[in-house]
Amino acid sequence: MDFFFVLSGFLITTLLMREASANGRFSLSGFYKRRALRILPVYFLLISTVGAYYIWIKGQAIYIDYMPFYYLFMANFLIDDLPLLGPTWSLSVEEQYYLLWPLILMLLPRPALVPALGLSVILCTIAGTEAFGIFGIHGIDLGLIRLSMPPYSPILIGSALAVILHDRRSFAMIWPVLGHRLAAPVSFATLVVLWQVLPENLLGWPNLVMHLTMAACLASIAMREDHPMAGLLRFGPVARIGMVSYGIYLYHLIALHFANMLGGDGGWPRSASASTRAASSPWRTDAPMAVIGAVSRVSCGLIAGQEGEGKLSARMPRLQGAPER
Repeated sequence: MDFFFVLSGFLITTLLMREASANGRFSLSGFYKRRALRILPVYFLLISTVGAYYIWIKGQAIYIDYMPFYYLFMANFLIDDLPLLGPTWSLSVEEQYYLLWPLILMLLPRPALVPALGLSVILCTIAGTEAFGIFGIHGIDLGLIRLSMPPYSPILIGSALAVILHDRRSFAMIWPVLGHRLAAPVSFATLVVLWQVLPENLLGWPNLVMHLTMAACLASIAMREDHPMAGLLRFGPVARIGMVSYGIYLYHLIALHFANMLGGDGGWPRSASASTRAASSPWRTDAPMAVIGAVSRVSCGLIAGQEGEGKLSARMPRLQGAPER
C-alpha cells in the first residue's frame, strides 16, 4: 500500500506540473473533475452496496452511524471498520491529499516545495512514533473516530520526487546514481532486503527508510526507459493489472468473503483471517477473483472513465531532464 502512495503522489504531481509548464498553470477544476470521475462512482457504489448489505439485509443497524464517515472520506479516522470496507481508509487518505495538495502546489513558490514537503514528512514520521506525546500532544477520541496524524509520508515523498525530477538541475544531480541502468534492480533488491531485516512494526524512522527506498525504486524506472526491468513492466498482463488495480483493491475482500461463504471455513478456527481460509482451498477463490477482475475492468473503464489516465500511468512519457539515447 505504501508503494502505491509513493506512486500516486509522484504521478499526480508530475501531471499537474507538466500541465502548468505547458499552459502556464494547471486547471484546478479540471483536476478535481478528473479525480471525481475516476474515483467517486466506483467508490460510492461499493460503500452503498456493502452498507445496504450489512445494515438492511443482515440487520446490523449499528453500522448506520459509520456511513457518513465513508461518504465524507474520513474512514482513515474510524476506530473500527464496517466489514469489507477496510481498504477504504487508503482512499480517504488519497482524497484528503487530492483536496489539499493542488492548492498548495498552486500557491507555494516552486523553490519552497521540496523544503515544505521534507518538513511535512519529518513531522509525519515523528507523529507515527507518538513522540509528540512527550509534549502532551495526542490523538483526540471523538466517539467512532480518533483524530490523529494520517500516514501522509509516502504520498508526500512521491510528490517531492516529482518536483525534483521536474527540475532539470536536480534531475541532473541524481542522474548518475538513480539514472544508472542497473539502478532499478539494485533499488528493488534493496527494498526486498530491507523488508526482511527491518522490524515488523515499521513505525518512525524504519518506515521512512522504506518509503525513501520505494521512491528510489520509482525514480530508477521513471528516469530512463532501458532499464533491465522494462520488459517485465511492459508485459501485457502486468500492464493490464495496473489499469484495473483500483477496482481489484476495492473488490478483493468481497471476493474472499463470498468464496468463504460458498466453501465453508475449511476447518479453520473462527479467528483465522478470510485470506488464510481462502488460501487453504485455492479453487474457492479462483472463480470469484476472476469475476472481480472482470468487474474491475468494466467498472473502472466504463463507470469511472479512467482509461485515459490509466494509460498514462502504465506508460510514463520521458521525463524532461532525461538524456536522449
